[in-house]
Amino acid sequence: MIKAIAIDDELPALKIIEHFCEKSGIIELQKTFSRPTEGLKYLRKFPADLLFLDINMPSISGIELYKAVEQNTMVIFSTAYGEFAVEGFNLNAVDYLLKPYTYERFLQAVNKANDFYSALVPSEKNQEAYLFVRADYSLIKIAINDIVLIEGLDDYLKIYIQNNSKPVVTRMTMKGIMEKLPSKEFIRVHRSFIISFSKIESVRKKNITIAGKEIPVGSSYEAEFFDIFKK
Repeated sequence: MIKAIAIDDELPALKIIEHFCEKSGIIELQKTFSRPTEGLKYLRKFPADLLFLDINMPSISGIELYKAVEQNTMVIFSTAYGEFAVEGFNLNAVDYLLKPYTYERFLQAVNKANDFYSALVPSEKNQEAYLFVRADYSLIKIAINDIVLIEGLDDYLKIYIQNNSKPVVTRMTMKGIMEKLPSKEFIRVHRSFIISFSKIESVRKKNITIAGKEIPVGSSYEAEFFDIFKK
């Protein structure tokens, strides 16, 4: 199930989303918010997979709110004003719903989100799992097996990919991406580094060599890393 929240200043619109989500059997709608700022606060504390977001709201527009989202959350925009569609798609929205919309149109948007989600979340049955991350105003597809290491820089991450000299830079937290990576294959070894076990070249004292880079093992992560590495 895709975990979602909905933000719309119109209560009837939220009721429709609740009903359609329950009917779809695909979406687990965890919370609805008629006050956009409360929705944003919740999302920062409890990341969701998908955001249903109205564009035309009085306190803050849906466009502005989505730009403030720190996680790599999918979004389906909705509004009664068609002129906002282009800007919505420029933010790599999964889809754009023009009010009033039918259940069939809603389901079409949700199925698109489900396709993205299937590629975003690693599957035990699918060894060639992928992540989708937002970078350079696009959704970038990255094979998990190709990820060498991830470096955290404030609110951004550098994802180093095998056979690719230029890392992918995306706005996301270390915690957020760790939740999307298979725990048996990746480990956080420093407040600023996540590494792939299979890409380790050598370990000497408290330093890991990976892809020609020397990564320090932080004191807070030392015990867990060496315990797993010895096994």
